[in-house]
Amino acid sequence: MRPLDVRRLGTVPYQDALTLQRALVEERRADRVPDLLLLLEHPPVITLGVKGDGGRSNVVVSSERLKELGIELSETGRGGDVTYHGPGQVVGYPILDLRPDRCDVHRYVRDIEDVMIRVCADYGIAAGRIEGLTGTWIGSEKIGAIGVRISRWITSHGFAFNVNADLDAFALIVPCGIADRGVTSLQRATGRVLPMTEVQDAFVRHFCTVFDREVPSAARKGPPYESVPA
Repeated sequence: MRPLDVRRLGTVPYQDALTLQRALVEERRADRVPDLLLLLEHPPVITLGVKGDGGRSNVVVSSERLKELGIELSETGRGGDVTYHGPGQVVGYPILDLRPDRCDVHRYVRDIEDVMIRVCADYGIAAGRIEGLTGTWIGSEKIGAIGVRISRWITSHGFAFNVNADLDAFALIVPCGIADRGVTSLQRATGRVLPMTEVQDAFVRHFCTVFDREVPSAARKGPPYESVPA
């Protein structure tokens, strides 16, 4: 197994996270760092992808209204359409070298979906896929969104999984440009507020299983890592 450097960063403004990812992609490309998984939350932000107009036409309120609400609108450079990030989401940015044996974009996206499906199963929730759509779904409602960038087989961007997120914020957009589907959260599905660190632990565990990575035992003893249940 390859080592995985897990960095739990707390709440990070979106543009700061973008800058960090760009730097780490170059570090990974030069083999100065191992594969990484960044786990964090963002202050409220609507992000635009590179598909078409980036999803601007799927923002259903004015820029003035967004300013009133304190919600940033940000370009990303990732694939996909418009989405919302905010407190109560587990946002994951894998910085992985997919070479030599995982150079398949579709497999990479399916693997991230698999991680989210397994996390839901830990809480007794049956999640799955919808043919022709990206992400992880509970029935017809999306719980986890995916938007990735892969440059010469180094990954960045990643996934956003609703744990205790404010679902009302998604009414400001047509999430991922899909008008006939809803959005849900682990809190809504389970009927209880869940500790974010506990859900992050589940993500690390299942990410390591699906991607055949391991967090070195020495790295579990202190910052910037946290212990992960065996």
